[in-house]
Amino acid sequence: MLRMDDSIHINFQLLEAHELPEDERSLLRKALEISESAYVPYSKFQVGCALQMADGEIIRGNNQENAAFPSGLCAERNALFYAGAHNKIPGLRKMAIRANSLEKVIDQPVTPCGACRQVMLEYERIVGQDIVVLMQGKEGKVLKMKGIAKCLLPFGFDIAF
Repeated sequence: MLRMDDSIHINFQLLEAHELPEDERSLLRKALEISESAYVPYSKFQVGCALQMADGEIIRGNNQENAAFPSGLCAERNALFYAGAHNKIPGLRKMAIRANSLEKVIDQPVTPCGACRQVMLEYERIVGQDIVVLMQGKEGKVLKMKGIAKCLLPFGFDIAF
């Protein structure tokens, strides 16, 4: 239950890619690679997501647009739903999100939309521990957070009030 004196503190790091461990740099590279095959004829905005599982497996997804809005799917949900369909969510440890535009270079970290944050939160609850999230544009600094509930969606929807 919330109290008047409660506050939220969001912990994050804004880092150069070379400051990350190799497994996180590799995850970011894989997210950028998959973003390049995103189907984005309308927005021209490519997003890739790479999930690192406890056993080392990498699951990737990218955004897929459709003329019948909102029939498309974001990269994060694309990757997460694939992992969920294959019963791999309990092994989720880290995720990397990269974005680029076909019209200009994105050099700032891009964060997930609200719908993706909610899905990420629910899967984090299944995992039972904080998930590390790395976000980067095509280039530039990396935004690193640990915990969807702590950092990206502290007031997420939960039917178990």
